Amino acid sequence: MKKIITSCLGLILLCLPLQLLGKQKVLIIESYHSEFAWDQNYIDGIKSVFKDDFELLYFQMDTKRLPKTAYQERANKAWEHFQKTKPDLVILGDDNALNYLSLRFSQTVTPVIYLGINNNPRHYNIHHSKNITGVLERPLIKRAIPTVAQLLPQKVTSILLMFDNSLTSHTILEEVFSTNTQIIISGIKVEIRLIGDWETWQNKLLSTANNYDAVFLGLFHTLKDKDNNHIPAEQVLQWSAKNTPVPPFGFWDFSIGQDKAIGGLVLFGYEQGKLAAEMAKEVLTTGIEPYQLGTKTAEKGSYLFSRKALQKYGITLPQKLENKAILID
Repeated sequence: MKKIITSCLGLILLCLPLQLLGKQKVLIIESYHSEFAWDQNYIDGIKSVFKDDFELLYFQMDTKRLPKTAYQERANKAWEHFQKTKPDLVILGDDNALNYLSLRFSQTVTPVIYLGINNNPRHYNIHHSKNITGVLERPLIKRAIPTVAQLLPQKVTSILLMFDNSLTSHTILEEVFSTNTQIIISGIKVEIRLIGDWETWQNKLLSTANNYDAVFLGLFHTLKDKDNNHIPAEQVLQWSAKNTPVPPFGFWDFSIGQDKAIGGLVLFGYEQGKLAAEMAKEVLTTGIEPYQLGTKTAEKGSYLFSRKALQKYGITLPQKLENKAILID
């Protein structure tokens, strides 16, 4: 009789929906914070794949707003959260999370998928870790600038790229510019400036009319005022778009809009999250080891423009470009 009861219980368990048996847990450790549009977008991409089939947990390191001296402490808190929640898989969002946690996770058997990584993963000493792989983020600077130059009525000879002083910005300077602050792209002199304080950012932007034909508002999320207070990214972006004397463009979808940058060939956080989640789901459902998936790069970018920002600057997109661009507001 015991065997019959045990067999019946086994059949019942097999027939129960997966959610009643307990969902697999995925911990998402964000380098930044939930109010940051990039994080919101890639988490939307993750959710589009996982739907309701997995339990999602979160930890925010908040390294866009906190000083660098606090990063290690936030990483320690993230590690404690991992140990407490015991997830089946971890997703690390962006370079700071991978930078501060890669060594610890490489010493575990927990599968880890990263996303939004600008640096070479070898710099984080994970290239021999079988449990870690993910999605690279490669801003399309060298492709975006010639396209933008064709939109402006005057001959474009010089463009300024403005970035904050974050790890991601330094990585872009190294990876794209080989640490040079000036390069030539398609005959255009391109200068990159990494700025840490709000007043310097404002002064540099206001002076662009004298030396540049256009400006790209790259990353602007770690700026501090003279009292070392963090300046909200939306405030930086809106002030910059309003006060710039030359047309502003962007490299990421979160910087484009009516009161923001005009547009450009941009990357989308949604695609980063979607691809990372697809890799994670394959690991969780098939048992494949992360390293077997290899390192991937998300979409090659899309043209995104704000209709109202185009009108503001009197820019008309060529028909061929308009046909393949995403137009908003």
